[in-house]
Amino acid sequence: MKNESLPPEYFEEIYAKSDDPWGFASREYELHKYLDTLMHLPRPHYRAAFEPGCSIGVLSGMLAARVDNLLSVDVSTKALEKARYRNGDKANIDFQHMQFPSQVPTGTFDLVLLSEVAYYWGDEEFDRARDEVMKMLEPGGDLVLVHWTPFVEDYPLTGDEVHERFIRFSQQNDSLRHLESNRETTYRLDVFRKLNR
Repeated sequence: MKNESLPPEYFEEIYAKSDDPWGFASREYELHKYLDTLMHLPRPHYRAAFEPGCSIGVLSGMLAARVDNLLSVDVSTKALEKARYRNGDKANIDFQHMQFPSQVPTGTFDLVLLSEVAYYWGDEEFDRARDEVMKMLEPGGDLVLVHWTPFVEDYPLTGDEVHERFIRFSQQNDSLRHLESNRETTYRLDVFRKLNR
């Protein structure tokens, strides 16, 4: 039996109960993870980045200093309201309501960041998201994955399953190279690069 993706209603219900349900803006863990993510970006600056599942835009605001243009999307309208307010002074971030991967942005990117989002996808949607990422990622572009690793009953996949699937894909597909792995106590980070092939 295949896992099913979590629906948009799941997230709207969570944000209806709290403006910051995961403590993105307040927890020391989150700040450490965000700084670690930025430290592991292979390049100092990018032309265009795509961040699905941006939530209230805490990481978006930090990432904005490293990119010319950042497209940050989420399925929750309430989260996007908070993200836009938080980052009102950053003209290079475009926050859009989008359910990736059933909806995909136009254009290409030299950085795609999947942070705390890919374990919400069921098997079919995960494969579709992976394929869409490969289409939108420019040759020489970077893919960065960061996910919580402890088991969460609601989530179709674990963080480890997400990362291992991308690693297996890179081993079977010579257009994606696995550059780096970093594991902390409760999250892991993996970096990939799309090759010029």
